[in-house]
Amino acid sequence: MAVGSTTGRVTRRRVRTRANLLDAAFEVFAAKGFGRVSIEEVCQAAGYSRGAFYSNFDSLDELFFALYRQRADLIADQVSGALASDGPDLDVPAAVDRVTEVLLLDRDWLLVKTDFLVHAARDPDVARALLEHRARLRRAIADRLARARGHTPLPSALGDAEGAAHAVVAAYDGVTAQLLLDRDVAHARVWLGQLLTALLTDGSTGQ
Repeated sequence: MAVGSTTGRVTRRRVRTRANLLDAAFEVFAAKGFGRVSIEEVCQAAGYSRGAFYSNFDSLDELFFALYRQRADLIADQVSGALASDGPDLDVPAAVDRVTEVLLLDRDWLLVKTDFLVHAARDPDVARALLEHRARLRRAIADRLARARGHTPLPSALGDAEGAAHAVVAAYDGVTAQLLLDRDVAHARVWLGQLLTALLTDGSTGQ
């Protein structure tokens, strides 16, 4: 029993250490960029030793990917939840409002995400992992659009639900690239909502 209790405490402590390292890494990566961060800087920001780092991650690359995966999975789950609120009929403007709130996160996340994209462009293994996560986000959108077929028509130019999902993600990519430059989060949120509504309704809200 004593051994089991000790193991449980160690496991919880390790989970907490890993979470703290990820949180600290997020702040450091956002501030300096992935290529300019050292393991020592992450450890210092988290208040841990290099030993604590290496008990959780083999390298800075592994930590960077774990950080991206954590945030990307959260976004995919949030998008799925935002799109699950309606019945068979899809209220496009309302759904766009909900999705916009979870898709458009803070600028620090966008900086880290962009760093990961550049890193993936130079590493085929990382690129495959990134493509898998982007595909999961598109599937969450496509599945919801497919459920609305027969109730809420999509513009013919988009093709099927999968094509519409690609268009949604492409619009998000374009808006967030501009956000990185002009830093206007409020405008980006409004612009993204207008763009997605226009894409999914041929520019009409149906009202």
